[in-house]
Amino acid sequence: MTRQVLVGLALWLATVASGWAQGNPSTIRVGAFPNITHAQAMVGKANGWFDKAMGPQVKVQWTSFNAGPSAIEALFAGAIDMTYVGPNPAINGYVRSNGEALRVVSGAASGGASLIVRNDSGINKPEDFHGKRVASPQFGNTQDVALRNWLKNHGMKTNDKGGDVQIVPMANPDQLTLFLKKDLDAAWAPEPWATRLIHEGNGRLFVDERTLWPNGQFVIGLLVVNTKFLKAHPDLVKNWIRANLDLTDWINGHQVEAKKLLNQQIQTETSKALPAAVLDEAFSRLQVTYDPLHGALTTAAQQAFDDGFLGRQMPDLSGLYDLSLLNQVLAEKGRKAMQ
Repeated sequence: MTRQVLVGLALWLATVASGWAQGNPSTIRVGAFPNITHAQAMVGKANGWFDKAMGPQVKVQWTSFNAGPSAIEALFAGAIDMTYVGPNPAINGYVRSNGEALRVVSGAASGGASLIVRNDSGINKPEDFHGKRVASPQFGNTQDVALRNWLKNHGMKTNDKGGDVQIVPMANPDQLTLFLKKDLDAAWAPEPWATRLIHEGNGRLFVDERTLWPNGQFVIGLLVVNTKFLKAHPDLVKNWIRANLDLTDWINGHQVEAKKLLNQQIQTETSKALPAAVLDEAFSRLQVTYDPLHGALTTAAQQAFDDGFLGRQMPDLSGLYDLSLLNQVLAEKGRKAMQ
């Protein structure tokens, strides 16, 4: 390779790097789950909301995940720039990286998770969980932590802690399959899977998680951004936050149309649309919101610590949230800042 070619290549790379540093990447890579709890992502995929908001110079590249820990691993690996995710994987990722890897920049959803028991499992009260097999979407994900915390509060231990309740982490579709085979007794699941277990898996609602929280509000969906990406491209992240807020307003103001788009995207990603009754029931158990519910996340962090997920000392999470861009957008719209 000649010196001229090398110089030309160096100049080209410098130009690309400069463009990237100025907030003009050609692609923004975003993670999400095909769940109702990620309504903004699902609706935004279906109607191209984010593509329009980000403009023609930026391509939105989506990656689908089953649960939060996988999304956080992808964020760590540099495979995605931001993701919709539950609180516990976000907390765990922050702690594992010593506060370096990610920041919560906006809320996405509250509610939308429940403990479902199989009707013929013999479970009628909390003590009946002794000796049972209970599923969660993934070890250490938000529902997994909620399940472990609930069992502990009712005096039960999992088999890995010397008890007799077996927690079986598995993908949400597999939970439904094993309900039908009677190989699972219960599952703590996000929507729409909790409602599908009721309607399709001979299940019944045992605990609506909202009943365990003040004002019925708990974090199930957040928008989390890779810290390096946030620092390099604040304008790009701000545009996404603005689009997420506007889409949240639109969903809440156009629920009939929004649910159709949501169902359309779920069908695209899972090969099966939800029956209208399932969709309506599942959607009724959550709130689509841009409020990051900071206080509820603090409680979720304490639960994760109590369950042994965050080390020997309760970590300092004071830097986990960076709501500066969200509050700039809220100020533009004359709305109250988030804490």
